[in-house]
Amino acid sequence: MIYNVRGTLTYTDPAFAVVECGGVGFKCFVSMTTLRQLPSAGKEVNLFTYMAIREDAMDLYGFFEENELEAFKLLISVSGVGPKAAMAILSALPPDRLALAVSGGDVRSIQQANGVGKKTAERVVLELKDKMAGIASGGTAAVVEGIQAVASSGNASEAVEVLVSLGFERSDAAAAVAKADPSLSVDQMINFALKQFDRF
Repeated sequence: MIYNVRGTLTYTDPAFAVVECGGVGFKCFVSMTTLRQLPSAGKEVNLFTYMAIREDAMDLYGFFEENELEAFKLLISVSGVGPKAAMAILSALPPDRLALAVSGGDVRSIQQANGVGKKTAERVVLELKDKMAGIASGGTAAVVEGIQAVASSGNASEAVEVLVSLGFERSDAAAAVAKADPSLSVDQMINFALKQFDRF
């Protein structure tokens, strides 16, 4: 199959981009995350691609970065999530943010994607919870691993629940608590996390 297309960006639309390679224009459906990273028309671009073949269509999906392609493949592996829903999720949440949301059990953030309901968002969290570190980059990967460790720690889990009840997003609360010393009490973890929020 086609792994990537490199050529001249000739046209962009809110849903797709056209890359001309050797005189052929490839229409690639893209997320808002990729669209924001594309150069202006007439410049060279490289998109990593995924080809979805159905009875009535062959669609090419393009991604500016390889980790977004990997996130897309993980999303379409979830039962009930097709390519369009996966692109909607990646438009709302870039790969690093998606990794934090899934690892932290933040269903509400995933629901912000156009056309994604609560049940679908819950399935994404349930089926991908242990697979997200691979798509996160650099420091985010370490935070994702920390969030996964938080899930198995009683004090940390309790601290996250308190922060969520205070109005913080679950993924943000889990990321802040993940940076705390695991030997701290629940109150100490909450105080530590609140100080992390004050820095932003």
